[in-house]
Amino acid sequence: MRITTWAEYGVICAIHLARRADDGPVTGREIAATEHLPADYVEQILLRLRRADIVRSTRGAKGGYALARPATEITVKDILAGAELGTFDIQCERHPVSEERCSASGDCSVRPVWQMLQRRIEEVLDSVRLSDLLQPEAVVRERVGLPVLSD
Repeated sequence: MRITTWAEYGVICAIHLARRADDGPVTGREIAATEHLPADYVEQILLRLRRADIVRSTRGAKGGYALARPATEITVKDILAGAELGTFDIQCERHPVSEERCSASGDCSVRPVWQMLQRRIEEVLDSVRLSDLLQPEAVVRERVGLPVLSD
């Protein structure tokens, strides 16, 4: 699995909005400038996140974007699915190599491995909340079961 720029920037934008949840709406340009991301890209990602009900938008002079729900109710899976329009693409299901092997009735010994990997990735992404990502790296590492790096 490869984390795309859409997914990575989507998480960065969501974290930014979670940190600023009490500040009111934030413009896409402000997020882009603060996070050093391309403004046009950020606007497109925010539109995708809005369609996925991760963020809401407000029009007007004091308009911008804010989280649509509390950070405790948004998972990394939600964000990736919204920004990327999916979390894990099983290539053989979308673009079969051969109709015999790749069809639902075909006998493919690799397909269960990809499906298991998809399920595990989605379980991990679903277990991490946006609110978890507001913590320092050491806390997040411990939360997800990775060793804490020492200086």
